[in-house]
Amino acid sequence: MQHRYAFECVDRSLRDIMAAVDPDRANKPFGGITVVFGGDFRQILPFIPKAGRLEIVGATLNNSPLWEHCQVFILWRNMRLHHGNTDEQNSLIRDFSEWQLKVGDGKVEPISKKDHLSEVLFKLPGQHVQHSEETPIQDLIDVVYPDFLNNIGSPQYFSSRAILTPTNVVVDDINYAILDQLPGQTHTFFSQDSLEDQGAEENDFDESFPVEYLNSLNMPCIPKHELKLNIGTPVMLMRNLNQINGLCNGTRMIVTESRQSVTNFLTSSAYPFGRSSFSPPDSSPLALGLSLLFRSIEAFVSFVSSTPKSFLAT
Repeated sequence: MQHRYAFECVDRSLRDIMAAVDPDRANKPFGGITVVFGGDFRQILPFIPKAGRLEIVGATLNNSPLWEHCQVFILWRNMRLHHGNTDEQNSLIRDFSEWQLKVGDGKVEPISKKDHLSEVLFKLPGQHVQHSEETPIQDLIDVVYPDFLNNIGSPQYFSSRAILTPTNVVVDDINYAILDQLPGQTHTFFSQDSLEDQGAEENDFDESFPVEYLNSLNMPCIPKHELKLNIGTPVMLMRNLNQINGLCNGTRMIVTESRQSVTNFLTSSAYPFGRSSFSPPDSSPLALGLSLLFRSIEAFVSFVSSTPKSFLAT
């Protein structure tokens, strides 16, 4: 979810633009243009580095002066989940959706809670839990990806399922566990990381930030230094490459060819299936006040995705 300042910026811009057409529109929200917002305050709130609860809540759209001009519409039925299911499956989906809404509304009593600022634990309904004691990760893989080896490379198969987890550490563990099950040779790609030219102080920066340190950085905005790929591996793009052809941040793709010099992909979401090959360079600003230059395949393995990242692919 975007910071409320982003919406207020669009509001001011549209007022200025539409005032040239009709001066009265300068006093209307968004210049008198109907704007549709989509989202759920129960799920992903705006991300503010090092911010506390009050700052994050204050950054949401419903704390903006624009909120009084908004009319809320609630969508009750998830058309994608209900499509092609049995009545029993639809009943389970409906029950789980209702339980999630109750959690979001604070109507479910947590099983542990220290204070109003701490994390809380809820007990999941038993019918929505996959029990496993000996091999929990493999059992989870088998449930989400049944008949896995016979569906390698199928866009339809991978576009309809994924494992979601809240932390990137678990994402990596399960992704590598599934990747190891793919037949054929796995290629490992390494990024080329360096600092942008700092002029006369370049040597000082090079000593303070050696290549080994840059390679160890693990940040959501940049690809990992090491990327393992095999034919049939689903990946997700990390930035917009070609929006006209559907190669956008969050697009899921499947590796169709993997070599040390080039990797080809087949899109499996957002647009009709098509081929693309890429390994572009890019620069990204860091919180260090420097610019990191890296050359890599800007994608990550997506058998498993973090919950926030999965919203880009929906």
